[in-house]
Parts: sequence; C-alpha cells; structure tokens
Amino acid sequence: MKKNIVVIAGGNSSEYEVSIKSGNHIYAEIDGERYNKYLMFLKGRDWQVEYAGKRYIVDKNDFSFVQEGEKITFDYAYITIHGNPGENGMLQGYLDMMGIPYSTCSTLCEALTFDKYTCTNYLQGFGIPTTNPIILFRGKQYDREAILKAVGLPCFVKPNAEGSSFGVSKVKTAEALDEALNKAFEKCPEVLVEAFIDGIEFTCGLYKAKGKKVVFPVAEVVPKKEFFDYDAKYDAKLSDEIIPGRFSEDVTEKIQEMTSEIYDILRCEGIIRVDGFVRGKEVVMLEVNTTPGMTANSFIPKMVKAMGRQLKDILTEIIEEKL
Repeated sequence: MKKNIVVIAGGNSSEYEVSIKSGNHIYAEIDGERYNKYLMFLKGRDWQVEYAGKRYIVDKNDFSFVQEGEKITFDYAYITIHGNPGENGMLQGYLDMMGIPYSTCSTLCEALTFDKYTCTNYLQGFGIPTTNPIILFRGKQYDREAILKAVGLPCFVKPNAEGSSFGVSKVKTAEALDEALNKAFEKCPEVLVEAFIDGIEFTCGLYKAKGKKVVFPVAEVVPKKEFFDYDAKYDAKLSDEIIPGRFSEDVTEKIQEMTSEIYDILRCEGIIRVDGFVRGKEVVMLEVNTTPGMTANSFIPKMVKAMGRQLKDILTEIIEEKL
C-alpha cells in the first residue's frame, strides 16, 4: 500500500515565494509511482492541501484533511519552508507531537541553525573557522567606531534570522553603517555585523541516509553584483555558479570534510548546505542551511545534476530513511 507523502511549502517569512517554488519542484520530483503525494501551503493559521486542482483545509488537531468524505492522513512530511515556521524548529515540534516523520533536522538543530549568531558560536567551540560576527539588538545603543574597529571595512550587515540575503548590505564607509543596520532591523530584532572576507565563495551540499554519506560537488559562486544577494541567487544572469568549482583537490576535500563535520556536530538530518569562503588555503564557514532552496535554479538540484544522479532517487532515499 502506498504511503501518503505531503510536501509543505509557504511559511511566514520573506522567503514565502521562494518556498512555493521549492515546494512545487520537490512535489514534481517525488516518485508518484511509489507514493501518494500531496502539496500543502502554510501561511499563518491558513493551512491548505492542494490536490487535483482543489484546495482542502487542514485539520491541525491531527494533521489531516477530508477529501470527498474520506479522511486523509500523512505518513511523512517533506518540509521545504524557508524561515518561520519550517526552518526554526516550530513545524518540526508540531510534527513530533503528531508522530509524523519529516525530512529535515530535529527541532533543536533547526532552532540552533536558524539563529546564525548562536550557531556560529556553537560551531566555533568545535574548531570550525567562522566569520566571528558581532550581534546588535534593536532599540539598544551601539558604538559605531568600536564595531568598525572590530570588523573593519568593508563589512556585511545582515539579519540574524533571515534567509535568501533579505536585508543584507555590504558597507563600504562608516557613514553607511547606520542605514544598513536600519534596513536589517526591519527584518529582524537582532542584526549581525561581520568582516568582509576577501576570498572565493563556495557552497557544498550533503546528506546522510541508510548508513552512507553523500557529499555533492562543491559549487563556486561568482556574483556579478556587489555580493550574492537575493536577485543574484534567483536570477541566473546575475551570477556564475561553477559546479564543480575551480578549487584544488586539497581545498575541495577540506570543504567537503568541514561540511560533513558540521553535519555530525549539529546532528543534522536530510539535505543541508554549508556556505563559506576560501581564502588562500583557508576555508571559512559563513552559515548552515538546513532547508536549502530547491527551485529549478537552486544549488542542490544543480549539484545533483552535476553528479549525474536523479533528484527523484535522492528524495526517495531521504524519505525512506525515516519510513
């Protein structure tokens, strides 16, 4: 008997539209001959399942819906919500209470990685090289000179809990810092200021299932804009994404080993993606994405293609890991 698999997309963050695209792509790739698949959209308290061109209200008491008089429940949830509530542990906690397995990391891991500052400091304790960001809080006074003395110029300002580079600014002058902070504070009550790393940007995906580790090819990111912002991430014309990247064998291995180590330290599950920079032979972690974008233009699908594998098969492995 086929299991019922639901792909959950949407959410309450600035990444809503990206999540919808990711959800549609994953839904299309899940093996329909093996599973009964459904697509669910979340926005606030409005949860709806889309099936055969119709929408059905989700009963949150038991995570089900009624179709033509028949109650449909789910055996597994593939979460592709970027941001709240799918990437901060809230949805995972709900599914844990419902007893439904899901594709992502645990509630604890999601909450930890969603808070960039906390995650960075946690990983530093295990010897992972990071950007050593400074955290500022909305409504609290800050010393501009002390901040710039610590991180230097240029530097980056970004929300502590946001994705897809929303609210991120590259600051080149001391005078521009205040405006960048105001922009970031509009997205999040906590903001990070971190040093600019003069290096080559990379991203590396990985998952572990059925006792095996699968590390994707390392991608080199060459933005045609000032940095790899939202537009560059989702418009192929605004960046060059080279897969595999033009890194030496030693550096590539170092990136992949660091990604695998981070996966184990955080006790990750499903597919993750680690972003960072290569400066000479030094590899520096920028952040960990536990629900990476899965649109047709996202890194993970492109990495899978570069490996010569089918995304459908990888999704099946991830689903079967918990079924």
